[in-house]
Amino acid sequence: MRTLQRWKAQEGLVKGDGRPSAVRPAPGHALSPAERTELLRVANEPRFADVPPARIVPMLADEGIYLASESTFSRVLREQGQSSHRGRAKAPRASRPPTTHIATAPRQVWCWDMTYLPAHVIGCWFHLYLILDLYSRKIVGWEVHDTDDADHAAHLVRRTALSEQIVTLADKPVLHGDNGSTLKATTVLAMLNWLGIDPSYSRPRVSDDNAYAESLFRTAKYRPEFPADGFENLDAARAWGADFVHWYNVDHRHSGIRYVSPEQRHTGAEQAILAARHALYLEARQRHPARWARHTRNWTPIDAVTLNPERDSVVADHQRWANNQTKAA
Repeated sequence: MRTLQRWKAQEGLVKGDGRPSAVRPAPGHALSPAERTELLRVANEPRFADVPPARIVPMLADEGIYLASESTFSRVLREQGQSSHRGRAKAPRASRPPTTHIATAPRQVWCWDMTYLPAHVIGCWFHLYLILDLYSRKIVGWEVHDTDDADHAAHLVRRTALSEQIVTLADKPVLHGDNGSTLKATTVLAMLNWLGIDPSYSRPRVSDDNAYAESLFRTAKYRPEFPADGFENLDAARAWGADFVHWYNVDHRHSGIRYVSPEQRHTGAEQAILAARHALYLEARQRHPARWARHTRNWTPIDAVTLNPERDSVVADHQRWANNQTKAA
């Protein structure tokens, strides 16, 4: 009743049904059936076989002929099922969205990459391979070599899989990397297949699909211990790598995981640490409530970590699925 009253009050009887799905009479300036037939005949001439309406209309105008606008051409052709791409060139395709990986526990998603470490000699480099656990941010595998070779990458994956004991997992981790030739070599793919690890790759010509690994390299190269004039030899590069990995995994308080160390998050110790911090802040607020305008700092553990999240709904759906799986177990 209220809908009818509102419709009458807003001059619905005069203006008619304003809903998009309403049936309306054809406008008086619409093309007649004869004009539509002529438009289709011209559009299907051999000379226009590979020409879109945006070019058909100007070409006809040069001949002193005007049949309809470009949008009308496109609409009539679309209604007749003739709006497909014209010409030999492939129709443009929308770029695929990045693959969304979600980690809710360690050993679910790994990121890996290779970066160059400078030597004393200009033009010479050492190669640092790193594997990062997406959930905990722990460096679970690393090696430094004087050459970039697929055998080094395959050996690193195998050694990391053994140290992380993924053979005991029902669901093996996903290993995400860029499109470098070393990480996509047949030797590496064969090793991943043997280990049961699913490979994942960045989109071509997209530099930020492996952001966590790139951020880790930035942290490494801006450490005070990183030699500005390069490494003297391979042993020096490996010694620096060992020191950096220990600092990053054990001593570093990572801002992305509530300032606990990657090792603490990887082993599950973060729950007790963050709970103790929360209790400490509550106690401090009770002692001096006037110093706290609102709530205390958020020390809740980070639940899910996403790599290239396509949209928030993907993460929400995964969280609901994970909760249902937990309840079913």
